[in-house]
Amino acid sequence: MSSMQIDFQKTALVIIDLQKGIVGMPGGQLVVDKTVELVKQFRQKEGFIAFVKVEFHDGKDSLKPATDQTVSTFQRPADWAELVPELGVSPTDYVVTKRQWGAFFGTDLDLQLRRRGINSIVLCGIATNIGVESTAREAFQYGYNQIFITDAMTTFTHEEHEASCKYIFPKIGKVRSVQQFLMEVND
Repeated sequence: MSSMQIDFQKTALVIIDLQKGIVGMPGGQLVVDKTVELVKQFRQKEGFIAFVKVEFHDGKDSLKPATDQTVSTFQRPADWAELVPELGVSPTDYVVTKRQWGAFFGTDLDLQLRRRGINSIVLCGIATNIGVESTAREAFQYGYNQIFITDAMTTFTHEEHEASCKYIFPKIGKVRSVQQFLMEVND
């Protein structure tokens, strides 16, 4: 693996769904801890960070297509969509609220990145094969360079996580661990 030349003025950290109602899944706290390392690096290098969360106004704005596998619906606690405090999100940070799996569709994420001259994204979050992969596919179609931080992601099963990391992400970007990424950008 060669050292990556990252221009932090043209690269954004995009963090998917690290919110109170989601990080409780197995492996969620480890993802938060790994993501905090990335946030520190981007803040130190004055890179742009997009904190993405999924939230619904009244439930009528959520997707409800006919599927073979039922998506559970439940009464969400009031703080369900709040980003976890460990991330250190401040009032001046950029927060994207999405109402579907991907962070680009129906939001101004692409507009905000392009206005800042950003052409690359570092992607992490929950769930690997849902919010992260949907965002990654959208970013690929928009032409962004991507780096996937796979140990700062998790999903419902190891098999689902591995399928995205092994078969999808290498075809649309670069795959790294937090340690690999930090070593390569600090060489």
